[in-house]
Parts: sequence; structure tokens; C-alpha cells
Amino acid sequence: MLSTLLFQVRPSDPATLASVVAILAGVAFAACYIPARRAAKVDPLVALRHH
Repeated sequence: MLSTLLFQVRPSDPATLASVVAILAGVAFAACYIPARRAAKVDPLVALRHH
């Protein structure tokens, strides 16, 4: 179905699949890691009192 959108790339090209998986994994890691790192810097007692 999407093969009409792929220009000069086979749908089962291993290099393309690997690069797409790597990019998506990197974005997912950053989307989880950055907020978690910021939240880990907050003192739990301060966070509980702020509510």
C-alpha cells in the first residue's frame, strides 16, 4: 500500500528499516528520558507539599 510513496527504495530494504527503527527508538528514548531526568531532580517532599 505504501510502496507507491517509496521512491527508489524497496519496501523490504534492510538499511532503510534499520535506520527508521533507530530514529524512532532515539526519539522515543529522548521523549521518555528528558522529562524523567527533570522529574528526578525534584525533591519528593517539595513536590508533595506543592500540591
